[in-house]
Amino acid sequence: QVRLVESGGGTVQTGGSLRLSCVASGRDISKINDITWYREAPGKYRELVATTARGGGVNYATSVRGRFAISRDDAKNTVYLEMKALKPEDTAVYLCNANFTEPWGLGKQPYAYWGQGTQVTVSS
Repeated sequence: QVRLVESGGGTVQTGGSLRLSCVASGRDISKINDITWYREAPGKYRELVATTARGGGVNYATSVRGRFAISRDDAKNTVYLEMKALKPEDTAVYLCNANFTEPWGLGKQPYAYWGQGTQVTVSS
């Protein structure tokens, strides 16, 4: 069982910054295929924000590229999302997701875990 706990959300003004943390327990993040930050805004679909893969690759949504940065600290079993130049449209609940697979029979069993989320509000 993997548990993900997000923190770092809050209310900031337009142009402000926040750093979100996603602390994992139950499995080393070095053994997790990818960890992704998503966000959910009222009335909108869940949106992928940024992903960090075990091999070191990262990926960002077009809307946040150049403003957000995802990073990981394997020693702390934590993934961070550094957010700068925040805009009102960044307001959402930010959730952490972890995906990995385990051998199962002749194939692999996929696993996916979610945290509870942390609220980010950007005022204009």
